[in-house]
This record gives sequence, structure tokens and C-alpha cells, in this order.
Amino acid sequence: MNAETQSLWMNVPLPPLDAIVPADRDAQVCVVGAGIAGASVALALTEAGRRVVVVERDAIGAGETSRTSAHLASALDDRFHQLERWHGKDGARIAAESHAAAVDRIEQWCARYGIACEFQRIPGYLVATEADQHRELDREFEAAARAGLAPSRTDAGFGALTGPALRFDAQARFHPLRYLAGIVGAARALGARFVRADVRDIDGGKSPGVALADGSRIGAAAVVVASNVPFHRRFTLHTKQAAYRSYVIAARVPSGSVPDALVWDLCEPYHYARVQPAGDGADWLIVGGTDHKTGQETEREPFARLQAWARRLCPAIGETAFAWSGQIIEPVDGLAFIGRDPGEDHIYVVSGDSGNGLTHATLAAPLLTALVRGETHPWQSVYDPARKRLNGAWLEENANVAAQYRDWLAAGDIDAVAGLAPGAGAVVRHGLHRFAFHRDDAGTLHAFSARCPHLGCAVRWNAVERSWDCPCHGSRFAAADGRVLNGPADRGLEAIAAEQEPSTQPV
Repeated sequence: MNAETQSLWMNVPLPPLDAIVPADRDAQVCVVGAGIAGASVALALTEAGRRVVVVERDAIGAGETSRTSAHLASALDDRFHQLERWHGKDGARIAAESHAAAVDRIEQWCARYGIACEFQRIPGYLVATEADQHRELDREFEAAARAGLAPSRTDAGFGALTGPALRFDAQARFHPLRYLAGIVGAARALGARFVRADVRDIDGGKSPGVALADGSRIGAAAVVVASNVPFHRRFTLHTKQAAYRSYVIAARVPSGSVPDALVWDLCEPYHYARVQPAGDGADWLIVGGTDHKTGQETEREPFARLQAWARRLCPAIGETAFAWSGQIIEPVDGLAFIGRDPGEDHIYVVSGDSGNGLTHATLAAPLLTALVRGETHPWQSVYDPARKRLNGAWLEENANVAAQYRDWLAAGDIDAVAGLAPGAGAVVRHGLHRFAFHRDDAGTLHAFSARCPHLGCAVRWNAVERSWDCPCHGSRFAAADGRVLNGPADRGLEAIAAEQEPSTQPV
């Protein structure tokens, strides 16, 4: 994200990372990633008596946990009638059960460890705002009931957002970074270590462990990859999930003017909303949506569009005070990949949040704890990363990826970079090569190869967030220095000397 966008949650200080000490070099479990998934798995493992080292490249909570809209829901974004089609009735029931159990676990950990994160049970509403959505709402009512969620029919009246709706009780909200700080503190108190290091590779087999950028290594009996997307494998999961950007705004509304509830609509792309009490006579209204594939459709005004939709929900809303975005990893069958890494012994993964990353991350804690201990778990087959789903979504997503490689044959965004304005970026073609140029606000030109280090797709300029985004598998890179913002790329864009490239010549 650029300097003009900031999450509502980011004013909360998080615990620092420690330096690696010799004792950390030999852990029972090494967890890669210190977001809610890594911290939740670490806490569950330490509760089970395991010696855990959590390795993080940037900072605790620096990834997608700080970019959530913080809905805690068992009424999932992917409709239950779709989950039934992909996973059967038993699979849909396990999905509802496991996400409800995740919300329960968050509530229990808050009570057990005294975590003050404003956790609150609230209802959720799925609203049909258009007449042609009523049939889908009926299908969802029946499927959600079969899955054990017991929805009730009602009529929504959220400002101008009206229509028949399904109400789901026992959903929840909280402050995600305050909660994250709490579970990190609890895990540390039980002996877990949270250390700073840049993991470059992961080994399974007879000698599991992680290789670090400085050439050293941490050995472990098991490794859990909780980095949002795996970076150690090029193909295994990436053909079964796709990266999407989702945008969020927060603005002040009069206290009580919007019901304290989770709200989703059935539009495509859909919208979601909730309030966060501010405690000073006002609430924060948090509204998200306008999703699109990462690296595609970047020339838009998502925050203005969300502000217009939010005004329908509450005409008294103030101007947008916070605006941010997040990376949603959408699996082709609606449920995350949590379990043994296919083809690798003693490596486990958590990926494919499908817009429900907080609960997917939390349900990973008991599931992976059982697997690391050599036990079975009733949820493991539904979330098994080795499962195959050759459905229409798989065919569509992979055809979409293949089509992006045509960028290498296309013209550049501009013919020359001499006139590139401050704050802008563009891809320039020179012969068979493509170069990514960004001129920062001070006028300095930054230049990189446009080749994504993951699988060689050509990156594109994201004008909304001032980043270079890969349209194939969703890797994102900072505009000024090319460092990785989102995986699966395990390293940044290759820098080139701008003054040596054809930056002022037609190409």
C-alpha cells in the first residue's frame, strides 16, 4: 500500500521480534509467519507441550492480519450450496462446524489469557438486494440449514440496503491486532520464541528445517508454513488457488446509526460491512468489497466506489478516514488448504483463506497440532492440501493465468519514460524485454526487470496502491525498491540501473 492508505487497526503497537539465539536452532516445530495463522498454531502447539520457534521476515502482524475487515463468521463467503456441490453435505457440515469452533476458540482464548480485544458476539445478515437474487437466497437458506447453522429468514433494513435476508446468530467481531498481540504474548509465556529471519527455503524428509538468507539453518521435527501463500513450492497449490485484491474503508458514523452486525450482499463483486465502536459517541463503519484478481483491473477507484455504497447503508457517514486493501487467496473449491504439504514429509501448510482468513487461521491450530503429534483429526480430509478439484473454477482460473503470459508479446504501457509523472509507474518494452519504471514523488526514477521471480509472468503497475503486481499468481512488489509485498515470490524484482536503460528513447 502507498503512504496515503492505512488500516484502521494499525495504531496498536505489537510485540517486537527477538534475535535468534543458539537454542532456537533446534526446535520441535518451526512456524514460518507471525500473523494470526502462525501465532494461533504456535499457541496451540505450546499448549500441547511442543517447543516452538516462529520465524518472521518483517514484523508480527505485518501481513494480511493487519489488513482484514475482522469479520468472524461461520456463515462463509462461499455459499453453502456451492460447498455442498464441491464437498458434499458432510463436507459443508464440517466447514460450518469448524468455522464455528474457530470463533469459539477465539472467545475461549480471550477469556483464558485475558485478551482485551473487544470481542463481541453479533448476528450476521446475508441480504438479497435485487429480485434476481431471491432464488439464491432460498438455496442458501436450505443448504446452510443442512450444514447445521440454523439461519432464520428476515427482512433487512440497513439504510437503503433493504431486501429479504438470512440471519445467522453467534457470529462475532473483534480488534484483530489487539487479539494477535494477546495470543503472541500467551504463546511466549508458554515458551514459544518469535524471531526475525528471512526464510529462503524449507526442507522436509529426514532432516526438516528452514534455510535462512544468511546461510544458516533452523532444524525442526516439523515445519509449518503460515505465510499466507507457500513460497517454497512453485506449482503444488498455486494451480488450485488464485489471488484477489479486496478493498476496505472506515469512516465515522453516529453511534447506533448502523446495527452492530455483520452484513454481506449477493452482488458480484459483493460488499461487506460492520461497525467498530469508537467509544466517543460515534462508531467506525467498516465497508469492504470491489474485489478483483490481483494484477488485473487496477485502473479503478475502489475507495470512492465503497464510499458511495457505504452512503447507501448510512447517509450520515463522514468522509473516509482510513482506506486499505488485502490479499484474498481464493481456492477453487471454497475451503482453505490446511494440512500436510503434498509430497513432503514433516511440512505443513496453511493457505487459501477464501475471505475467511481469521477463522481458517484459527481452525488450523487444533488441526495442525493433531497432525504434528501424529494423530488424526475429523476435519483433515476436508482441508487436505492434496485434494484435487478439477471443476469449472479450476479450468477458468488456470486458463486466466495462461492468458497473462501474452503480456510478453504486447506493447508497453508507454513508449518512453522521459515524461513519466511523479508517483506514476509504467512498463516499457525494449526488444524482447519488459522493464518496470516508477518515478517517486521526489522525481527519482526506479527501474526493474518486469519479470516476476516466481514463474516469469510480467508484472503490471497498480496505480491505486503504487505497487508492481503479478497477474498470474498474485505476487506483489514495492514500487521504489522492488521488495516482496505478497508471495508466492520468494525474492524481489531484479533492479536495473535506470540511467543505463532506454529510459528516454522510443522503444
